[in-house]
Amino acid sequence: MKIARLHYLSGRTLAAAALSLTLAACGGGKTVVESDLGIKGAPDWVNKGTSAVNDKDGRLFHGVGSSPNLGDEALQRSTADDRARAEVARMLSTYLDVVSSDYSASAGTGANANADQSVSRQIKAVTKQNLAGSKIIGRWKDAKSNTVYSIAELDFKSVKTTLEGANGMNEDLKRYIGRNGENIFDKVSGEKK
Repeated sequence: MKIARLHYLSGRTLAAAALSLTLAACGGGKTVVESDLGIKGAPDWVNKGTSAVNDKDGRLFHGVGSSPNLGDEALQRSTADDRARAEVARMLSTYLDVVSSDYSASAGTGANANADQSVSRQIKAVTKQNLAGSKIIGRWKDAKSNTVYSIAELDFKSVKTTLEGANGMNEDLKRYIGRNGENIFDKVSGEKK
């Protein structure tokens, strides 16, 4: 299955694919997902697809989206950009779910549903602020298919700063993010540094 092609699958097929990827990820060991589209002449980010990276530029969420020829170049670019941002949102949501789960486990609130819900609400309340910080850093058009690809980037530093500075967020949760945010990012991205 090619990750970048998920945009063209039906909702039911997409849900089934997401469920099977989630279940495979829970099975232990490292799951490898085929994401190399093998498009000759394409930038590496097009062939690699959506990813969380930890490199010399820092910890970054990269979302890759695409749009087929729509007969209107501005609409096509906008569609690819929106899909790239949606991929960043999906990755950020995964990260925040892990933060919430890990925090609840470490704080001993796993048995307290009200505390879990409160933490989830607090984290999700700042998600939109973080997504506003994502930016389109590149586009590429495949001359053969006329498909436009966009890559959106969200710097983990801005995510962490926003989470730590959120008004109304539990102070223990802020400290937890300050101490453990990078390690959780590395766990989610599958990279060790």
